[in-house]
Amino acid sequence: MRYLPLTDADRQAMLAKIGAPSMDDLFEDVPFPVRRKGPFEGLPSHMPEYEVERALTALAGKNISAGSCPFFIGCGAYRHHVPAAVDQLLLRGEFLTSYTPYQPEVAQGTLQYLFEFQTQVARLTAMEVANASMYDGPTACAEAVMMANRVTGRTRAVIAGHLHPHYRECVDTMAKMTGFTIEIGKTHPTNEEKLADLVNDRTSCVVVQTPDFFGNLYDFTNLAATCKQKGALLIVVVTEIVSLGLLKPPGEMGADIVVAEGQGLGNGLNFGGPYVGLFACKEKYIRQMPGRLCGETLDSEGRRGYVLTLSTREQHIRREKATSNICTNSGLCALGFTIHLSLLGERGLKHLAALNHSKALQLADRLNDISDCKVTNENFFNEFTISLPKMAGPIVEELARRPILAGVPVSRFFPYDRSLANLLVVSATELTTEEDMEAFADALSEVCE
Repeated sequence: MRYLPLTDADRQAMLAKIGAPSMDDLFEDVPFPVRRKGPFEGLPSHMPEYEVERALTALAGKNISAGSCPFFIGCGAYRHHVPAAVDQLLLRGEFLTSYTPYQPEVAQGTLQYLFEFQTQVARLTAMEVANASMYDGPTACAEAVMMANRVTGRTRAVIAGHLHPHYRECVDTMAKMTGFTIEIGKTHPTNEEKLADLVNDRTSCVVVQTPDFFGNLYDFTNLAATCKQKGALLIVVVTEIVSLGLLKPPGEMGADIVVAEGQGLGNGLNFGGPYVGLFACKEKYIRQMPGRLCGETLDSEGRRGYVLTLSTREQHIRREKATSNICTNSGLCALGFTIHLSLLGERGLKHLAALNHSKALQLADRLNDISDCKVTNENFFNEFTISLPKMAGPIVEELARRPILAGVPVSRFFPYDRSLANLLVVSATELTTEEDMEAFADALSEVCE
């Protein structure tokens, strides 16, 4: 069965409306060398539905899923156990939307869980206020920098070299499009960052991460004091949200804005998404916060109810003056986060975090026993960097054929820095078994000889 939403007459009417004589004219800005000149090679022009299903199943079967083999990949996306209750509750039809609940009289359930979500994020990060979620961690980071620019009236951001490259690239893209500048600190897998020296009276913010891209842990209390003295804001990024069950939260360090990736709670890896961005800040900056804020109130009969308290970024209110043009709130992913964290409770989250750290310590000790392999971190949560005797990229490829998903080669993100070519970022979670660790260590020992 073919799906043709438009007739030729429909297309011509649409082209005439926008003043394009033909489809080729519509895409004239696309460089000719990159245009496809015919159908994809190897794909038939048509197939019966059952043959399509068979072909796509075979194609999907070439993937190695996280749960099918020893798995040690992290770097911003982590394999945690998601209770069956989370997925079951997400199946309820009332929740199947990612859009903002504009009409409170028909969206009390959605508004309430977003209110609970905000409360959880604020408590996790030790911040005063949190919004009703964002697309993901990297875009939340870019929004935080633009918010800092608005608050301070400055246009220079200092980015730590240890910030996850995806987050840095997202900020860089927004900088090019909106006209602010960034300065990036030194990239090196150690826990020494001399960022305070880069802060001056033109700096709007300093963006840091803990645990960082290499797994190192930081206390940014002193840096927060320096930023305050210079009139800049401190933005702290957390890519592994489970770490806040064990580590000092950014709010207690003096952070002005905290952004995080919430995927680790209630959301599986899903081959890369969708995920959910967390965003929290000090209350005095609330009017410059992107996204929207759900609040609790009373109706005309004195009953508790929930409303959109603040949505200054919405295009239906401010349009070009909006603080942000993010138009969704990753609602289903935010709900999964809220359900999972509610099931865990405070004690359960602390236990989960401690278990993650224990597993990582066990794995680090095992890998350190391998000749010419060394863990480079002085401290870490559930992720660390090891130095190998050979380039990490080919080793990871060889182990994947075994199959063991051994981690992420640093060279994947920094291909032009030879000093980082032998480094491998490895993660362990509550799902990492002793058998997984032994299989990884034995295989790594063989390929490193």
